[in-house]
Amino acid sequence: MIRLIFNLLIFSMIIFSCKKENLETNQNIKLHFSDDTITFDTIFASIGSITKTLTVYNHNDFDITTNVNLKGVSAANFRINIDGVPGNNQRDILIPANDSIFVFLEVTIDPSNNNTPYILSDSLVFTTGNSIQDVNLVAWGQDAYFHTANTFGNIINGTDTTRFYYHLLDCSVPWENDKPHVIYGYAVIDPQNTLIINEGCQIYMHKNSGILVGNPFKEETGGTLKVNGVLGNEVVFQGDRLDNWYKDIPGQWDRIWFTPGSIDNEINYAVIKNGNIGLHADTVYNNNPTLKVNNTIIKNMSGIGILGQGADIEVTNSIISECGQFMVACNIGGNYNFTHCTFANYWNYNRRNTPSILLNNYYEGADGNIYIRNLESANFVNCIIDGALSSEISYQNNESGVFNYSFDHCLLKIDPTIDTENNNYINILKNISPEFSNENDFNLSETSPAIDFGRETSITLDILGNIRSEPDLGGFELVE
Repeated sequence: MIRLIFNLLIFSMIIFSCKKENLETNQNIKLHFSDDTITFDTIFASIGSITKTLTVYNHNDFDITTNVNLKGVSAANFRINIDGVPGNNQRDILIPANDSIFVFLEVTIDPSNNNTPYILSDSLVFTTGNSIQDVNLVAWGQDAYFHTANTFGNIINGTDTTRFYYHLLDCSVPWENDKPHVIYGYAVIDPQNTLIINEGCQIYMHKNSGILVGNPFKEETGGTLKVNGVLGNEVVFQGDRLDNWYKDIPGQWDRIWFTPGSIDNEINYAVIKNGNIGLHADTVYNNNPTLKVNNTIIKNMSGIGILGQGADIEVTNSIISECGQFMVACNIGGNYNFTHCTFANYWNYNRRNTPSILLNNYYEGADGNIYIRNLESANFVNCIIDGALSSEISYQNNESGVFNYSFDHCLLKIDPTIDTENNNYINILKNISPEFSNENDFNLSETSPAIDFGRETSITLDILGNIRSEPDLGGFELVE
């Protein structure tokens, strides 16, 4: 009997030691999940709380343990319970071989709190040995129109195919301002469709989100965006974080992108702020302009305010300021006209090495060759170009191509060694301060040299509706 007990004891020790070895030495173990994203849908915004379930599977033939942590800036709104044990950070959770555990998730938000973000996005992190996996948590913080992925396209790179999920917009009904519009991911306007955004709309973009005008996953080109803001009831594009700390933080969302072939786009009385690139317009395939921008403010972009890639763009009565790279990049050719615009770049989030305005008529291909793209025109009339660098204009001219530009009745901060005694510069003010009354809104002071310096154009009102009798430079007319 003693020998039998001894043998059973040795056998149980062997079994235990094997199981412990599986728990500790299998360092690259993968878990499997019932979902990669847990979404609390929009009804939550009106009832304040909802519960969802995540199933975590161990498909291995041995037991494993995992640590579970809830991480993110809004993690305090989420609560988890693992197989009946509450706690947002739990260690050594045992998942038996070929078994599973249940994670119950709850989110609580006060929808009356106007400082709550429109989208709360955090993650549930599982650490199993050296393997780290996460499940996304997404909840709607306030009531709004939410534009989330409802279809996908395939991105093919050699033998690799990646699915790109996006929201295909229904453009049959204009957007109104009864509730905010929140974009999670990319919202896409199909060819032959026009999205109309009416006055007063508030558009909130989640991190890395944006609007694509035209569908890059379809052979057909086209698509149009019409933004119909009015003075005093502008359309605003911004990030979805409502905390006061995010009020002036750049890079919170991606861009509004007018893809190749998109035509007849118009933006009137808009404020576009705190993104990566404000407006990105690609090559036009016909004689229609890519984009017209009127009475619009673009500010606080971590990258570029307006990026044209062989595009046709007209901008009037607009203010572009505070960009981490260029305020305007007229890149790889195109046609550009700017009238009564203020470009003021005193970016102070980090060091800026690029000037505010870029003019370019070529690009270098992946094969190392130079390809010409004619800059047919880049005309600046009654504009102010100023900033913190010693020169705020960059010319990238390949003499094999067309490089047409002009500054007509403008105040310029420019390299003093550049020859301005030619037809490219017509009656300019060179390297003198515009004397803004306030560097936050760029109105002119009473002593500004830009007052009455402009020439008459078809623009008879400034961005605030003031009459331009003897035109001042820039977007604002000084009211006496």
